[in-house]
Amino acid sequence: MNFELDEEFRKLEELVNHFVEDHLYPLESRVLEREARGEGAHITAAERETLDSVSRELGLWGLDAPEDVGGMALPGVALVAVNEAIGKSVVPYVLPPDSPNLSMLAATVTEAQRERYLAPYVAGKTISAIAISEPGAGTDPAAMATTAVLDGDEWVINGRKIWITRADVMDFAILMAVTDKEKGSRGGISAFLLDAGTPGLRIARKIPMIGGNATFELELEDCRLPVTALLGEQGKGFAPMQLRLSTRRLEMSTWCIGIAQRALDMMLEYAPQRHTFGSALSEKQTIQNWLAEAESNIHSARLMAYHTAWKLDQGQSVRREISMLKAHATEMAWTTVDRAMQCYGAMGMTKELPLQQMANEVRLMRIYDGPTEIHKWVVARDLLSNR
Repeated sequence: MNFELDEEFRKLEELVNHFVEDHLYPLESRVLEREARGEGAHITAAERETLDSVSRELGLWGLDAPEDVGGMALPGVALVAVNEAIGKSVVPYVLPPDSPNLSMLAATVTEAQRERYLAPYVAGKTISAIAISEPGAGTDPAAMATTAVLDGDEWVINGRKIWITRADVMDFAILMAVTDKEKGSRGGISAFLLDAGTPGLRIARKIPMIGGNATFELELEDCRLPVTALLGEQGKGFAPMQLRLSTRRLEMSTWCIGIAQRALDMMLEYAPQRHTFGSALSEKQTIQNWLAEAESNIHSARLMAYHTAWKLDQGQSVRREISMLKAHATEMAWTTVDRAMQCYGAMGMTKELPLQQMANEVRLMRIYDGPTEIHKWVVARDLLSNR
């Protein structure tokens, strides 16, 4: 059993860490100031353009994209360290293109869709979104109510989708809809490519979230799509959707590992400097316990992430592993950041430090793509069904 990364992946890890330190950390004060003013934790178009230019020049684009559309086709194990590094900064920047939608597109597109959607996406020319959740449906795909009915050579879509990120700037979305009500989640859900500006598609509302983030609710009323908009096979949208969700949950978990590592590093820097009641915080048993527990929990989450990524690369089922990882990593990061805020005292409550924004991000990720309780239920159900 080899626990060492290949040399090329270690060099990639070093490169991404330098990118974060040299280009993301310097932007954090601006992002935090904007969030404190109520403008949201965002980067400007000019800042994004600079980051895009630098990351592209460094060869950090399309890391896991197929080679035939300009990507590097790196395995998931290579991206664990990459996403951990990106997760350390509160600057909202992800190396293009974002992996989850990419993975679903790469697994399902036709040749025509590859040219029209996948290639421009990998090249950074388009922005995508995913439309799965619905009001009242949440994490239960069997409760999905948005329908797609074939009418001649067109699909007619009706329904509502919620919690859509980037809906206001997207060029297209991957939309999940029911094509056979009787089969439901067992052969009745299909995926579609939905272009922004399609007649019948409307942003119903913007939903402000904690930490200056926002999602959107979409309304689809007699939205007509050509038959060529079907992504993958009719009625077989659930499996590629799960691939997309697994990729997203792995990505999110590794971001949380990075967040927790940043919080631990901040405690290690601050605790020896801060003196109370005659000694440094680092000499207090409680603080020492927090440091030891954080290191242990980060280490275990990192090993889980690499194992899950390896299984995903082998094409093996990761249903149990991904749920264990998602629950463990997000809760571990939440505890670690919370303890870092306690360690910093009143300063930890300010919007001058990144800790509060790190807490905001982790709090969201404890819900996004399935809350902790659902993932624990998935693990328990799997264990009980195999007895």
